[in-house]
Amino acid sequence: MIRFGTNPIAWANDDDQTLGAHIPTEQILREAAEIGFDGIENGHRWPADPEALRQLLGGYGLAFVSGWHSLNLLAHGVEAEKAAIQPHLDRLKHNGCTVCIACETSNSVQGLDVPVNDAPVLSAAEMAAFGAMVEEIAAFTAAQGVELVYHHHMGTVVETPAEIDAFMAATGPATKLLFDAGHAYFGANGQDPGPLLARHIGRVRHVHAKNVRPAVMARVRAEGLSFMDGVRAGVFTVPGDAEGGIDFAPLLGQLKAAGYAGWIVIEAEQDPSVREPFAYQSLGLKTLKAAAQAVGLVPVAAAQ
Repeated sequence: MIRFGTNPIAWANDDDQTLGAHIPTEQILREAAEIGFDGIENGHRWPADPEALRQLLGGYGLAFVSGWHSLNLLAHGVEAEKAAIQPHLDRLKHNGCTVCIACETSNSVQGLDVPVNDAPVLSAAEMAAFGAMVEEIAAFTAAQGVELVYHHHMGTVVETPAEIDAFMAATGPATKLLFDAGHAYFGANGQDPGPLLARHIGRVRHVHAKNVRPAVMARVRAEGLSFMDGVRAGVFTVPGDAEGGIDFAPLLGQLKAAGYAGWIVIEAEQDPSVREPFAYQSLGLKTLKAAAQAVGLVPVAAAQ
């Protein structure tokens, strides 16, 4: 079954909390439900208590999709990270989540005032050792009924197509992949993310439908802007935006052919004062549902 979700980062940014600080939490949840999303991912506004979270989202008819967990394996090692991830797992399990979104952030530049071009790079040996550690954590979460889906991400050690390939080769079978169309496109400097998805689709368990504005991406690269400078400049957008560079229909067709069943989440952070969240998220969901219906990923009734 395909379910469509959103992320509160479209309304209230997690990394730069001045973006969307004026938008009430109630408005985020009410609008997500009104647009027609089935669920919503984690955000800094949500309560830490698992039951309080369930009741808050349930009051708007929304499921808790999953939430980001920052790994620090390269700094702390496996056993410390098992202890660090357990409260997050407990929260996910209580809310019926089946995947845990994870990304190594110990040396990431994604939240720093550093050019995104200066993302850290692991040697082949370091990637192999890192992958082995992630696999241990993934086996740990899988034993509790939650699959770890690794989020390749700009500014981190798993960013480019080559790095994603090397990471996937260094992990498995417990480690699954979160395929993020926008980060795949950005990490490949505007190349079609379809071939990357095709190579790893058998291990994809979660999808982020993020779009990218190529003109802003080129400026981020050329001017040495930070990841968050790029976000504030509008590098990301939703499916269906004429300024976006990604055609989502072929990607959804690949998911259909592979028998994908799970969440497709519009996680597209923009400055909500410049790009009104309700309008953009509505456009994104309408676009995704129409494309999913066209390729047979969802039946006609489910796409209405």
